[in-house]
Parts: sequence; structure tokens; C-alpha cells
Amino acid sequence: MSAPHPLRLAAPAAFVLTLLTCPADAAQPAVDLGSVLPAWSALPFVGILLSIALVPLLSPRFWHHHYPKVAAFWTLTLAVPFVAAYGRPAVGEILHMAIADYVPFIILIGTLFTIGGGILVRGTLRGSPAMNATIMVIGTVLASWIGTTGAAVLLIRPLLRANRERRYTAHTVVFFIFLVANIGGTLTPLGDPPLFLGFLHGVPFFWALSLWKEMLLVALLTLAAYVAIDAYHWRREDPSVRAPRTAPREPLRVEGWHNFLFLAGVLVAVFVSGIWHAGGVSILGVHQEIQNLLRDAFLLLMAAGSWLTTARRTRQENEYTWGPIREVAILFAGIFATIIPPLLMLRAGEHGALAPAVRAVHSPAAFFWVTGGVSSFLDNAPTYLTFLSTALGRLFPGVPEREAILRLISEQGAYLRAIATGAVFMGANTYIGNAPNFMVKSIAEEAGVEMPSFFGYIARYTLPCLVPIFLLVTWVFFE
Repeated sequence: MSAPHPLRLAAPAAFVLTLLTCPADAAQPAVDLGSVLPAWSALPFVGILLSIALVPLLSPRFWHHHYPKVAAFWTLTLAVPFVAAYGRPAVGEILHMAIADYVPFIILIGTLFTIGGGILVRGTLRGSPAMNATIMVIGTVLASWIGTTGAAVLLIRPLLRANRERRYTAHTVVFFIFLVANIGGTLTPLGDPPLFLGFLHGVPFFWALSLWKEMLLVALLTLAAYVAIDAYHWRREDPSVRAPRTAPREPLRVEGWHNFLFLAGVLVAVFVSGIWHAGGVSILGVHQEIQNLLRDAFLLLMAAGSWLTTARRTRQENEYTWGPIREVAILFAGIFATIIPPLLMLRAGEHGALAPAVRAVHSPAAFFWVTGGVSSFLDNAPTYLTFLSTALGRLFPGVPEREAILRLISEQGAYLRAIATGAVFMGANTYIGNAPNFMVKSIAEEAGVEMPSFFGYIARYTLPCLVPIFLLVTWVFFE
């Protein structure tokens, strides 16, 4: 085995170095980093976003071979001066993001990716508009119950196989991202990470079911837009593709069905971790709940069980590789690191450098668009919590969080609905709005689908298709 490239070790080595060289005075005064960070501290985050958007377009070969180095570069660009300037508080924020947010995130995503990759749907599927729409409806319904990642990994490969003979496929993958990887996860805390975090902070488990009207409207309009676009492209396909099939059809069947048991185990573990409180421990100074640590250990056990009990042939025929989850893990490590200053400034509210943006958020409609707009480019889970805290502080100052959330639901419910739907729906606006988006993109590109660029995705699909739907949602539910 060859030695790891030195640049691949640069980020962790530099991180350990900062731990050893940062000020050692444990009694140094606490500082609210969000209130003292300058606006330009968000530049590394902007840099990694622009790299993800532009480098694959301008130099795809370079990006394919060197994207880990790009992610490491922007991580170090943030970490080194951040720690040099603020010492232990900065190290504490980096550790908290790594231990409390990034590691559980990757464990959950990786577990669902591994289990979903062991389920092979066999049978003759023809990528007609009706069949594609049917797969998307099934995925949209499943997403709230097995998670957007679970539903996306389960169904993206059958969808790609069904459309293998078609020339025009990219739009189908994009709308799959819209519906299955985002919109479908609206109805339970298991569906999408923002709702799960809300559940952990006191939002009742079944409250999300009250969002069914918003979800139904958005899902139906998005599906209608897809059917119209796919019907147009279907007419442009070669007649041999559209002609009725005369060859014998292979009946639909599922191979690796036992992986649904592992998937059920994941869902039970996530649910239990939200209602069982077993105390806490400190890991490198970061408080962690014991039930969350046990949940993550159990998820790893489920992933290992799936890997060991699923036939290698099943994964090979499912075209399973580690490439997509590796790309998500590396790029989101850079995103999670560089996102720290923007999130701290947002959480500081009117005391931070992003105060003008926070002051502009007053009505449910404003919360819907600002939460959604920020979720399009930042991780939607902490963004949800940030604007939930903003609403609670503005409407119920001084009230304990769980009591304030119950009062928010009963007295000003439109605010929480706006924050939740903005975070979940508008995670579909870009490839990086939600982790399954990037994973689906990577799987599709491995299968030979030429996906639109970062800006092409926004210009060709988000702006003409999703934004008008979100404007209608604002008028119907939040005005």
C-alpha cells in the first residue's frame, strides 16, 4: 500500500498543531466569537463554495483528481488564522463542529448509503414519463419515513437503469433531487436533519405532520413541472427508445431485502436517541449526550452488518462504489469547517457582523425566505436552529427553550412552519443545500449522466421551476 500523499495529511496535522500551540491559559476570558468576527472571516466559506461551483466546470480533470486538496486548502485558510487570532475558543468551536455535528452527520449518511447500496431492485423498468414520475412519487412518500438519504440511495440506481437508453436524463436526476432528496422529507423528524434537530430541542415528534398541506402543494407542483418537461424530452427521443417493447419483461423483485431490517434498526436508533436521555460526557471539551454516542455506535454496527451479510455480487450489479460517499465526506468536511464563522455571526444576531440580515427578518414570509436562502448554501440543520432561536428570542424573550417552542407552536405557529419548510424545501436550491443532493449527483455522474454545473443547476432548474412555486407557497401560507 502506498503512503498517503502529504497534502492529504495537511489538514489533520495542522489541526493537531493548533491544539498544541494555541494559548494554554485555561482561565482566559470567554469571548463571544460571533460578535467579534469580521464579515470577511466568511471568505474561506465563499471560496470553497466557488471552488465547488466553478472548478469542475473550468477544469473537470483537475477537480476529479485534486478536490481533496482544494477542500484541505480552504479548511486550512480558515483554521490557521482563526486559531491564531482567538486561541482556545476557536479550537473549541472547531472541535464542537467536528465532534457534535460532522462525525454524526457522516455516520448517518454513510450508514444509509451502505445499507441502501445493498438493496437491488431487479426487473424491466422503462424510463417513460409515467414510470419516472411513479418512482419519484414512491421516493417522495418514503423520504419522510426512511430519510431523504435512505430514499435517494434506494431509488436513484433503479431510476438511472430505467433511463439508460435515453439521451435526455439530467433533468430527471435534478427533479429526483428536488422531490426525493429534499421535499419528501418534510413530514417527520426522521425525514430531514433540520426537523430532527428541532425534535431534539423540544418540537413534538408528530408536529411535522401538520406541514402536509405545504408539502403536498410543493410536491404536486414540482411533479407537474417534471412531467411536462420530461414529456417534452420524451418526444425528442429516438423512436426506437419510445417504441413499445416486444422482448420478454423481467418481473420486478428485490434482492438484498434483509437490508430493510438494518434500515429499520437505523430509524429506531434515531428515534430512541431523541426521547431517551442517558446523561452526558465530555469528549475533548465537547459535551456529548450518551444516547447520541450509543446511537452512532449502533449505526456503525448496522452498516457493518449490511456490508458483511450482503452478497458482493448484489453490490456489483447495483454499481455500488465508495466514490460518492467519499466525495461527500471530503467536501463536506471543508464545508463544515469553513461554515463556522458565518454560523457564529448569524447566531450573534444583531450583535454580529451579519446584523442587517437578522434585523430584516420579522414576518413568517421573511423567515421562510431567509431560512431557505441561507439553507441553500449553508448546512440547513444549523441554519434551522439559528433562525428558530432568532424567532424565540424575538417573540418569547427569557422563556426557557422548550416552553418557548410550545408557545410558538400554539400562539405563532406560522413562524415555525415557515422556518421548517424554508430549511427543508430550499435545501433543493443547490447541490450543497443538503448532503443527499451531492451524493445523488455523484452517483449519476458515475453512471455516465452529464449533470448540469453548479450555476447551471440554479439557472436552468431552481430559478424557473422552484422559485415560482416558493413564491406561491409564500402567498398561500405565510402572507
